Order: sequence, then structure tokens, then C-alpha cells
Amino acid sequence: MSLSSDPLLPGTHTVSIQGVLQRYHVTGSGPLCLVHPGGPGLGWEYLRMPELEQHLTLVYLEPIGTGGSGHLPRPQDYRIDTYAHFLHSVVEHLNVPSVFLLGHSHGGFVAQQYALIHPAALAGLILYDTSPCTGQEFWDQALATLDRLPQRHPDQPEAATIPRLFRHALAATDNASCTQALRAVLPAYFADYWAREADLAPLRASLRAWVDPMRAEQPPFDVRDRLGQIATPTLIISGAHDFICGPDWGRLLHEGIAHAQFLLLQNSGHLGHLEQPGAFTAAINASTFGAGRPAEAT
Repeated sequence: MSLSSDPLLPGTHTVSIQGVLQRYHVTGSGPLCLVHPGGPGLGWEYLRMPELEQHLTLVYLEPIGTGGSGHLPRPQDYRIDTYAHFLHSVVEHLNVPSVFLLGHSHGGFVAQQYALIHPAALAGLILYDTSPCTGQEFWDQALATLDRLPQRHPDQPEAATIPRLFRHALAATDNASCTQALRAVLPAYFADYWAREADLAPLRASLRAWVDPMRAEQPPFDVRDRLGQIATPTLIISGAHDFICGPDWGRLLHEGIAHAQFLLLQNSGHLGHLEQPGAFTAAINASTFGAGRPAEAT
């Protein structure tokens, strides 16, 4: 049951899905695109994309377990298929023929799963700084790249502390410590956080995280052998300096999905919508409006 009479009216909405509240936010104008944030357990606000809102109607989800959405009984209940189920319930609630779907990072895992299960619901897919798999190789590569952060920024003492702090971040036991840990390691997610520290400090101070979704222990995500089944037109966006979902994983998605385009943001880390918003928006516009293929952005 929706608590709003018009599910696409600009503003905040809440729908009950099998007794669990799912909150989402509608803003912008143009074709409809659902937005699934990363994490898991991360507040949606970091993914706000004002430039894109000028071209698309964006429906930002607050994933279950975060913000004003409901919580599940146990951490292990936060599974990729569960997020995909809640996503589809929102799509059905909106009652539209098809939607675009943008998934960032962990949200990209959800988006891939959704595209495999509900291809008819999608007009297009945007896989943003994500990967077709996790597991040992994924984490080894991420941590090795993270360990090079101090060498990339030798003039920033904070950079030397982040690799150690990141390894301890998952030890958080409550929402406050989880949020504190996330804020501490945030600079690693940018190509050069300190070059824009004054502009990005408010984002860092406002980040929120919820510990239960982050504590979920699940088998590694891996759809590499199923990528060929994704027939939805797909745009893949990777940041050249993304330590956690680096461009190698984006290229793997590009190779595996038949109807895929690939954009490499040369001056971005994990948050290209903040670091190169013009190129990010232009690529999505070209994809969603059929205006051609995106090129590498410098």
C-alpha cells in the first residue's frame, strides 16, 4: 500500500512491501530512471545527481536497512536477490511500461541481478562503478590499489592512514561507528579528494551508514557466466582511479554484455558523478536518448 496518492509526484514516498517500508525520492524531469545506491548500508544522498535530474526523472531508492526504509530481522537477510525483489516491487508500484535503471557499486550488483530476472521491465541499464563479481581476486585487487594511495598523495598525511582504517571499517558494531569509519576512508573513493576538500567536506560530514546491511555475510557475487543473457541496452561507467571497482571490472562487463557501451572517466575515482559531472551526464544522455556512443572522458 502506498502512503502517497501519486507514486511519481516529486518528493518523498513510502510503499509497504510485505510489511516492510520502502522509501524513495522522486525528482527531475524526463524519462524515468530508478537509482539504486551502493554500500550495502549506505545512505542514498551521496548519489544525488542534480545535473542528470535536468534530463531524467530520477527515483532514488533508500535501500532496505537504511534511512527511512524498513529493516530486516537479521543481517543475513540483506541479500542481492532481496534488494532486487524490493526494487521490482517499486517498479510495479510505479505502474509504468518500462524504466531505466542505474546501479552504483553494490547497487550495480542489484541492477545486474534485476536485468537477468526482469529484462522486460527495463528500457536501459546503467552500471556505474561496479563489477560482475566479488570474491578473493576482487578484494585482492582493491586492497592492492588502496595500498598505493599514500604513494599517489605523498603530501597528504591522511592518505597514509586510510589503508589501515579501511581494513578495520567492517569491524563496526553500530550505526555510529559504521558512519564514522566510512567518513574516515572517504578520500580513497576520489581521484584526488584533497584537491577539492573544501567542496567535498560537507558531503563527508553528511554521509550516513547502517551496520546491519554491511555485516551481511553472503557468498561472493558472480554473474560472469550469465552476462551474455543481459539483452538490455547497457551503459557501463568506470572511474580510472576507482580502487574498489576499478576499470578492469567495467571492461569485463563490457566484454560480456552484447549491447553495451563503455565510458572511462579518466579523472575520477568511485564517484564520477561528483568528479566529472558533465561527462557523466552527457554519457547517460547519449545512452538513454539514443544520441550516440560515449567516448573516453578526460
